[in-house]
Amino acid sequence: MRDMRRKKQALEDDEARAVLESAGEGVLSLIDDEGLPYGVPVNYVLVGDTLFAHSALEGRKIDAIRANPRASFAVIDRADVVPEEFTTVFRSVIVEGPVRLVADAAEAHEALMALGLKFNPDRQACEEAVAKSGGRCAVIALDVERVSGKESLRLRRERKA
Repeated sequence: MRDMRRKKQALEDDEARAVLESAGEGVLSLIDDEGLPYGVPVNYVLVGDTLFAHSALEGRKIDAIRANPRASFAVIDRADVVPEEFTTVFRSVIVEGPVRLVADAAEAHEALMALGLKFNPDRQACEEAVAKSGGRCAVIALDVERVSGKESLRLRRERKA
């Protein structure tokens, strides 16, 4: 990964991880089977050093993962435009690493449960939803190799004060 140009705005690793743990959506960016860039918004959960998302069993996203096992994932935690100052108060994180379709049933179950519990704390309801999904959904795993977080200087000053 290239060095960040504006290093004063870089988030520490624990700060970037906190953004990844708290956000609910991000954009998974892939290279599709025709060599074209493809970014798709997904709900996700971070478990250890792996981001998990679910998907239909077929489609451009699945074809892209099979064609090229590299991906990036972007989360925008905050983006408040300040029109009168021609600026934005922002915080975002980008993750890079290999992406794969989860083949192991136990890992897929754990990932779907973690994803469900992130958005609905009712364990019983999550168990039922995961059981109901059966083999009707794919589980995507992005194994985190690199993380880069950045925030506006204004937000950094506010947080440090």
